[in-house]
Amino acid sequence: MSKQMTEMLKGTLEGIVLAILAVQPAYGYEITARLREQGFSDIVEGTVYALLVRIEQRGFVDVAKVPSEKGPPRKVYSLNAQGSAYLEEFWGSWSFLAERIEQLHHHIEHPQEEGE
Repeated sequence: MSKQMTEMLKGTLEGIVLAILAVQPAYGYEITARLREQGFSDIVEGTVYALLVRIEQRGFVDVAKVPSEKGPPRKVYSLNAQGSAYLEEFWGSWSFLAERIEQLHHHIEHPQEEGE
């Protein structure tokens, strides 16, 4: 993953993880696996676990300890009402930015269409 991609991902990973949790509660490793399934193959578990601590501290998720067949209980994260509200705001911000960036990209790629 390029440094530029890594920096862009840092700003959006919180929203991406909350979106994953909006579909179904999950524990850290499951979240990492789902990110990888979505093409975020360079995401490391440590990044996800640090993010989970932050979103738990911010009150965006509820946490339940679930017994594990191997080792200590797992912390299963589920999106709560505060997290859902934040996720809705994230999608609004994402849509705004994506539209503006796409407009800019189109303008740069096709400047002759301006004023036609």
